[in-house]
Amino acid sequence: MTETSWRPSGKRLTESLRAALAPVAACGIALGALAAWTLVGNAGEGASIEVSQGRVFLPSSESGDTAAFFRIDNTGGMDDRLTRVTSTGSLGEPTLSTHRMTDGSAAYPETVDSVTVPAGGSLPMSPFGLDITVRAKAGWRTGDLVRFTLYFENSGPIRTQAVVVLPGDGPQ
Repeated sequence: MTETSWRPSGKRLTESLRAALAPVAACGIALGALAAWTLVGNAGEGASIEVSQGRVFLPSSESGDTAAFFRIDNTGGMDDRLTRVTSTGSLGEPTLSTHRMTDGSAAYPETVDSVTVPAGGSLPMSPFGLDITVRAKAGWRTGDLVRFTLYFENSGPIRTQAVVVLPGDGPQ
């Protein structure tokens, strides 16, 4: 018995190449579309945090407890989270807090661990909602600048300043 080696015919080679051409072409088109999507800036766009309009109220009590507020905008394509705040101009570590109302219409602060800054949106901070509770160092005067660092889950730390104002001054 003699063995003969198998050889593909020209027709088989042509059919095999045609069968392989469709998935290879589809992959090439998909890769080209993804590359174009990336080049025009629509892919992989993470959070882009901007912090501005920082203000901190001049404490009205001897305890030195007061509140700081910032405008926080996320112009990126992904949500981010504000997770922590520090300040070199305060005593102790500032905390994120929100104000709740009692049945008797009195407000009290409630500490929160973190807050979301939505993609393409902003994080509203005001005396009536979210703020940063801070204990002032002695000697703050209106117009002083207090340094803060805001820590974001994806964007990392952002250093900024807040101007000391009297309650009721500045944007609410």
